[in-house]
Amino acid sequence: MRKQRLLWTTIMAFTLLGVTGCDKNDDPDPVPPKTKTELITASSWRFSSATVGGTDVSSSLQACQKDNTILFAAAGTGTLDEGATKCNAGDPQTSPYTWNFLASETQLFISTTLFTGGSSTFTLVTLTESTLVLSQAIVVLGSPQTAIVTFVH
Repeated sequence: MRKQRLLWTTIMAFTLLGVTGCDKNDDPDPVPPKTKTELITASSWRFSSATVGGTDVSSSLQACQKDNTILFAAAGTGTLDEGATKCNAGDPQTSPYTWNFLASETQLFISTTLFTGGSSTFTLVTLTESTLVLSQAIVVLGSPQTAIVTFVH
């Protein structure tokens, strides 16, 4: 009888430890994913690559275009910076603009054009902590094309 009581007590003790020892509430709360605003405003973005109509056009861009940076501020404002080299010495070093997300954050409006023949509205292809990919329909020599530009931190 005594052995049965000891066995029973041991089984109950392990059962209680098992039930209370695996409480999921002891884990720290998971970090919520960053919002698109937090991702885009984390720091300035610099040019990485560009395609038009599926063809890589990065090498055809001038160095003075490739060193430009774009900074988005959380308040919906931003700054385009010409970088170390300017294509036109008379251009200002920085230019302000406004921005906002459209269409449930699937599009990005920038109050200035980034592409010749383009508009101010871009499709948001990718936005991560390190990559921003935008696409836009542009017209090249009278022919509609899709331009895709990639920026990185």
